[in-house]
Amino acid sequence: MREVVLDTETTGLDPKSGDRVVEIGCVELLNHMATGETYHTYLNPERDMPPEAERVHGLSIEFLSDKSLFADIADDFLAFVGTSPVIAHNAPFDLGFLNAELVMAGREPLSKDRAIDTVPLARRKFPGAQVNLDALCRRFNVDLSARVQHGALLDSELLAEVYLELIGGREPGLGLAANERSGKATKTVDIDRPVRSARPHEASPEELSAHASFLEKIQSPLWKT
Repeated sequence: MREVVLDTETTGLDPKSGDRVVEIGCVELLNHMATGETYHTYLNPERDMPPEAERVHGLSIEFLSDKSLFADIADDFLAFVGTSPVIAHNAPFDLGFLNAELVMAGREPLSKDRAIDTVPLARRKFPGAQVNLDALCRRFNVDLSARVQHGALLDSELLAEVYLELIGGREPGLGLAANERSGKATKTVDIDRPVRSARPHEASPEELSAHASFLEKIQSPLWKT
């Protein structure tokens, strides 16, 4: 089962008011294990960068001015996502922006039915608790040291770990999905262990006799009524 965890950074909060996507980050999961395959791109929004948005992600219009337009990377993005379920933290936000960009680029929008939103997952699991990404990372002991500012690829990598915890916990160190994709065989080790005879558990005649003598000392035992 393939899934894609994704995150976006934008110029603001509403694509209907002219806000645009400036960064996309995606992480591939196979059978609930990260494969190491990712998709990441910065985008030229063809507009200014509001100071409040730049404070969140640190992406200036000077930095983005020579980056690709969304229309130029739309096919590569869609090829990476494929038909897989899409996991996002507050999925309506990310899909709303991505679909606005896809429509402007003349592509079909992503179906909302394929989205898995980790916000309601977290709220059901931890009612009344904070469910932002930082809080969930701290709850699950996911390393946040690299998250000085928001970044689409870093946040999607963190969200992948959080998502796997939300659906039942990770199995660290197995690397099953990576081995599946690379075709590498899982290494097995044969251990030569000595064969020991089964221990006797039946009571000896002496033990049975001692037990019977002990029972005679008990007054009015239930098993003799």
